[in-house]
Amino acid sequence: MIETWATSGADLHLEIDVSGTRVRRGLEDALRGAIQAGRLRPGTRLPSSRSLAADLGIARNTVADAYGQLAAEGWLIAEHGSGTRVAERMIAEQPANLADRGHAGTPRYSLLAGSPDLSAFPRSAWLGAARRALAVAPAEALGYTDPRGRPELRQALADYVARARGVRAAADRIVVCSGFTQALALLARVLADRGATTLAVEAYGHRHHREVVTAQGLGVRPVPVDAGGAVIAELADADVALLTPAHQFPLGVPLAAPRRTRAVAWAAATGATIIEDDYDGEFRYDRQAIGAMQALEPESVVYAGTASKTLAPGLRLAWLVLPARLVEDVTAAKVLADRQTSSMDQLTFAELISSGAYDRHVRRCRMAYRRRRERLVTELRVRAPRVRMTGVAAGLHAVVELPPGRTEDDVVGRAAQRSLALSGLGEFATAGARRAPALVIGFAAPPAHAFTTAVARLGAVLADPGPA
Repeated sequence: MIETWATSGADLHLEIDVSGTRVRRGLEDALRGAIQAGRLRPGTRLPSSRSLAADLGIARNTVADAYGQLAAEGWLIAEHGSGTRVAERMIAEQPANLADRGHAGTPRYSLLAGSPDLSAFPRSAWLGAARRALAVAPAEALGYTDPRGRPELRQALADYVARARGVRAAADRIVVCSGFTQALALLARVLADRGATTLAVEAYGHRHHREVVTAQGLGVRPVPVDAGGAVIAELADADVALLTPAHQFPLGVPLAAPRRTRAVAWAAATGATIIEDDYDGEFRYDRQAIGAMQALEPESVVYAGTASKTLAPGLRLAWLVLPARLVEDVTAAKVLADRQTSSMDQLTFAELISSGAYDRHVRRCRMAYRRRRERLVTELRVRAPRVRMTGVAAGLHAVVELPPGRTEDDVVGRAAQRSLALSGLGEFATAGARRAPALVIGFAAPPAHAFTTAVARLGAVLADPGPA
């Protein structure tokens, strides 16, 4: 008989034949194979011979003998009072498995855009907020609750975005989502169901966002971006526009004031909807942050905020401040998508905001990222004076234009040789978009201890004259 078993000592899955005469050999082979494959990791404590024998329905001496044989071969370590464990050295001697080989070329340092410094996540503040939130949470908060989100968080967000971003918000107009990707997908689906066919996107932006939109049935129309941001005159007869007004991603320019006015006038006159992606609006370093465009026309603009840049993308927390006409439909779409976002994460985030810990964290990050940007500027000025940084002093990334004769592929490839991950501007372009070769440098991404080295390697790559 073939028997699959699991024990309390370790979560194991082995198949052995306990009906034949070579039970011990079968057990030895199964354990040895699991160790070789890496399913039993170094240091894993195995079940006692008594409990394993009982689980398998075989003699205890059979298990003890198998353990003894594998210990003699060096696969296991058996110590009196400490039980039997998988040996460390045997794994080290095994060839790397396919998964390990797949990561062998992963750069040690990264200046890719899109992520904050994850090592700066306020763990202690988050844990404290979680304890306080759980202590006072009503029992119903742990069940199926309002799909728009916990009222505690929606009210905290309404107060926060009004105070910090100038948004005209009410708690009953907010829907909490599991990240911006879900928020965008919900909006695209709802607007498509309401008759929209075309969504205008900035010609440079996240490819993933364009894929999300098209997956929901909307066509995508690129809109040129220049020094004043998206060219609003090109919105034409689009039904929806996805814009990054505070800090265009990735080019780093704000939407000029006249264009903001023109954009909301276009939406109000045509019945179109603007989705304002305020992904890093809290981070402006040379002046006070520009307020949200939503305040100009709340019934035409959907404000989308996220904790992915201020805290961490792994939290999957984002929020929409909606026009009244969209609240019911977006809520219904949220129910179908995942019913609701984690209540405990919402309650913790609400407590973090209400206690002031979130503001303190954002201010600390603003100062740290400002210093990082200044360090990047200094490094480039000294090591690569022929490159030019563009965009305003804001956000978590910068665009660095390459000098004539340098290509994005060449620089990115040379960086990879120095174990540094970089992105070229072309990775964010829609078809037909053309600009001078440039890099998109995510200066917030490296942990603090790795930032100096990452920037030094960037400087060395850019100082390299490249192919003759």
